Amino acid sequence: MNTIQSPLKHSEVQKPKFGLIIVGDEILSGKRADKHMPKAIELLSQRGLSLSYAEYVGDDPKRIQSVLQRAFLSGDIVFSCGGIGATPDDHTRQCAAKALGVELALHPQAEELIRQRIKDQALEAGKPYEPDLPEHIHRLNMGQFPLGAEIIPNPYNKIPGFQCSTRDPQVLAQHPWARVYFLPGFPVMAWPMMEWVLDEYCQAWFEKSSFTEHSVIVYGSMEASLTPMMLKLEEQFSLIKVFSLPSVDHPVHGRHIELGVKGPPDAVAQAYPALLAYLHEFGASLGPELVR
Repeated sequence: MNTIQSPLKHSEVQKPKFGLIIVGDEILSGKRADKHMPKAIELLSQRGLSLSYAEYVGDDPKRIQSVLQRAFLSGDIVFSCGGIGATPDDHTRQCAAKALGVELALHPQAEELIRQRIKDQALEAGKPYEPDLPEHIHRLNMGQFPLGAEIIPNPYNKIPGFQCSTRDPQVLAQHPWARVYFLPGFPVMAWPMMEWVLDEYCQAWFEKSSFTEHSVIVYGSMEASLTPMMLKLEEQFSLIKVFSLPSVDHPVHGRHIELGVKGPPDAVAQAYPALLAYLHEFGASLGPELVR
C-alpha cells in the first residue's frame, strides 16, 4: 500500500520541478545513446508536466554521491536511471545511502520479489530452485537499499527499484513531495516504472490542457534585435514565457527564427496577439504559425 502522502490540494500553485539523472559510463563514452530524457519529456508532457533539468554522470562514486546529495536537497521530484544493479560498476544504491547518511539494508519486500524472480527462472529452465546458490545470494544485493527506502515495482522482471526522500526537515516542510526515484538503466524496465511513479504520486498536478505553445516563423531578423521586445512581452504577461529557436539551414524555411509564447492557454491566447503586434510594428517578415 502506498505510504507516501499524496500532494496537498493547495500545492497546485506549488507544482514541483521534475529532474532527471542518468548514470553510466556507457552514455558518456558514446557506446549507448541516452533514450531516457526524450521518454521522460514525453511521459511528463502527456500529463501536463515538464522536465526542468537533466544531468549525466559516469560511474564515479564520488560524483554520483555529489549529484544525489544535490538531488535530495533540491526539493524536486527527481528520477535517477541506471547503476542500481549488483555488478562492480553499479554504485547508485551505495551512493544514495551515503548521500543520505544511512546504511544499506536488504529490503524485505525486495528480497521476496528477487527470490520469486529466481524461482520463476528456475521453473522456466526446468531446474530445481536452489535459493542458497552463491549467484542467487549475490543477486539479493539488488535489494540492498538505503534504510527507510520504499520499493518501486518492476513489471518486467520483478526486480524492484526504490525511492527515498531527504532527511532534511526544512526541505520536507517546504516541499513535501521531494523525493528521488531510482530506476534501472534498461528502458524496458525504467519507462513503465517511471510512468507508475507519475500516476501513483503526481496526479494532483496533472493538467493535460494547462500548457500550450503558439509561435510564428520570423525571416531576416536577428535574435539580439528582438530581445527587447521579448523582455517587454514577458513583463506584460507574467504567466507566459517567450521562446526563440533560431535555425540557419532549415530545409523549408532556410535561415529563420521560430518565435513564440508558451504557458497556460488563456495567457497564451492574450500574449500571442501582442507578440504579432510587436512584430508587425518591428516590420518583421513573418511565415507560417505553429500551435502545439
